[in-house]
Parts: sequence; structure tokens; C-alpha cells
Amino acid sequence: MRFTSGPGASPTRRGPALGGKPFTTGRLAAFRRMTGRHPVVVDAVFATALLVPAATHLLRHAPHPSVLAWALQAGLFLPLAWRRRAPLATFTLVAGVAFAQWLSGVLLPAGDFALLIALYTVAAYASPRRMLLAAGTLEAGVAMATGQWAPPGEGVKMFVLLSGMTTAAAVIGLNIRTRRAYLASLEDRAARLERERDQQAQIAVAAERARIAREMHDIVTHSLSVIVALADGASAAIVSAPEQASDALDKASGMGRQALGEMRRLVGVLRSDGSGEDTDVPLAGTGAIRHPQPGIGQLDDLLRQVRAAGLPTEFVVEGRAPALQPGAQLAIYRVIQEALTNTRRHAGPDATARVRLRYTAQAIDIEVTDDGHGPVADARQEGHGITGMRERAAIYGGEVTAGPLPAAGWRVHATFALTAAEGRT
Repeated sequence: MRFTSGPGASPTRRGPALGGKPFTTGRLAAFRRMTGRHPVVVDAVFATALLVPAATHLLRHAPHPSVLAWALQAGLFLPLAWRRRAPLATFTLVAGVAFAQWLSGVLLPAGDFALLIALYTVAAYASPRRMLLAAGTLEAGVAMATGQWAPPGEGVKMFVLLSGMTTAAAVIGLNIRTRRAYLASLEDRAARLERERDQQAQIAVAAERARIAREMHDIVTHSLSVIVALADGASAAIVSAPEQASDALDKASGMGRQALGEMRRLVGVLRSDGSGEDTDVPLAGTGAIRHPQPGIGQLDDLLRQVRAAGLPTEFVVEGRAPALQPGAQLAIYRVIQEALTNTRRHAGPDATARVRLRYTAQAIDIEVTDDGHGPVADARQEGHGITGMRERAAIYGGEVTAGPLPAAGWRVHATFALTAAEGRT
């Protein structure tokens, strides 16, 4: 006998099946489900199938059986139709008919097989306590039958044989009960694991959506705000200072290409094979290049863009930068980028900003402040940008606070745990 299986196919057992066709476990499972839905009908057919050979055996050994013999024969097998619906009641009824048979002295060797089936059913479907009660009752019946019908000198042999059959029926029933419980536990575990897998997949999808939303927000808001500021400056200087206007337009064009490259990179991550490698590849039709993800090494370029957009910014670094993993560097870059973007949008004219990046033995400390004045600065509210900063910091065991300064302006403060940012455990 050989078992084979393949992707997407259920295991197949090949053997002497009808017509040479394989018998699949799927068909067996369907048959079991059908018999489980109609237990009384199936057991009635089973009891009838047992009654026919028993009646044939009775006719062979007694050509003219009495009405009592026929009644006892039917009384032993017909109750088996309810054996799974009411195991102990069925056994009690069959045992009562067998006791009546013993009292009447009618010998029905094939009919007593019904007692073993009833005991097996109690062991397989009822509690162990009821199984012991049924087994003890049947063992008492074995002793009574041996004393009445055993041939001279064969009593011990007959008792041992019948007791062995009783024990075998009980043990087989217990094994079936244990196997059924084991299979049920496996099915329950498989269903539970499948639910957990689906939940984990949903959580992963939600986390990936949040990550992409943060990236899209940071890229779009920063790039567009810089482009708008450069375009406004070029528009104001196009008559009085055409060279400065041309330079501003060139910077806006470069910023647009850079933003387009980052957007293409982000979309490429969604379509990639998961290797996570970034290579410098020209983007067809744009002349832009897909660069690696920005990190702390690109902060100087970021500040040059901010200053070119009209926001004077001071950059202070304290301590020595450790070897950070790329994800942590990207998170630090995006936090500073978003804080400066909010400053340009809300701090008002003539505002200045200061970025302080401090490395300590335990954490990375980021502080972005500005001296913005007026109702625009006071109207700043927490939106997607601050939420994104907090989510980025939380990944690396940190936190972000944002709020107005006592005198004037706004302060964004973020911390990243150094052990998480370095990838240490």
C-alpha cells in the first residue's frame, strides 16, 4: 500500500480499489460526515446486515426454530440501531434480552455477538465509568453462559475465550475513543492555528499599510512644501533677479525628481521579490535615479533643501554616531524631515529652526525647535505627521513629544533606544 500526495491535493491511497481508481481521504471524510449526520439510519442498516447472517445461522442449526428464538434473535440485534444515539441504554436492552435467553435456555451463538458490539459502542462513545459497568455486566453474563452451556470439561476454556472477546471489544472501543479525541484535538489545533495565521496576516497587512502611509506622507509633504516655497521665490524674483529665479526653479525641478525617485522606490518595494536590496537604477522616462533609503548621512542634504526653501536652520550634532541599522536611520531622517516640514508650513514668515541630534550611551535624542510667531504657529495641531513620528519612534523603543514653547515657537522632541536602533538584543 502506498500513500502519495502533491501540492493542493489530498493524500491518496492506491490499492485494489474498485475499477482500479484511487480511494481518496476526501471521499472517506465525506462518507464519515454523511454517516455522522444520520447515525440511526446507518446503524439500522448495520443491525439489519448483522441480523441476516445470524438468522441464517439459526436456520442452519435449527431447521424449525421457535417463535421465542426468532424474537430473541431480533431482540439482540435490532436495538443496535440506536447504539450511537444511546450507547448505555442499547447495551442494557441487549443485555436484558440475553438474560431472557439464558432464562429460557435457548442457545443463540451468533446472536450473542450483539453483546460484544454493544459493549464496544459503550467503550467508544460513553464514559469510562459506564464502560466498566457494562464490561462487568457482560463478564457476569459470560460466567452464567459458561455454567449453563459449556460442554463437560470445556468450562474453563470457554470462559477464557469469552472473557478474552469481552476484553478485546472493550479495548478496541477505548482505542477508537482515544483516537477520535486525538483527531478532534488535532482538528481544533489546526483550526486555531489557521485563525491565528489569518490574524497575524491581517496585523502584518495593517502594519505595512501604516508604514507605507508614513512614507507617503513624509515624502509628499516635505517635497511639495519645498517645491512650493522655491516656486514662490522664483515667481517673486523672476523680474528683479532672474538668475536667482532660475536657480530656484532648477532646485525645485531637482526636488521634484528626487521625490519622484523616492515614490518609485516605495512602489518598487511593493512589487519587489522581498530581497530588500536598493540599487541605483535609472527610472525610464524621467531621468531620475532610485537611490538607497535616506539615513543620517543625508541630513546635510535635507537641511540644504530646507534652507533653500527659505527656512534658516541650525544643525548641531553632539556625540559620535554609532552603527545604526538602516531602518533606524530612515526613522531618524523622517522625524527630522517631518518636524522641519511642519515648521515651514506653520511657523510663519521670518522663522528660524534649530535641529539638535545628540548621541548618548543609552539613546539617540532629537530636538527640533523654531521661533515661529503669530496665529499660524499657535494653530498647529497634531495630525498624521506627528502620529507617524510617534509610530516610528515606538518601533525602536522611543517616544515623541510635540508642543509649543513657553515664549514662542514649537518644539518636537524624539528619543530612540540605542539597543533597538543598533539591532542588539
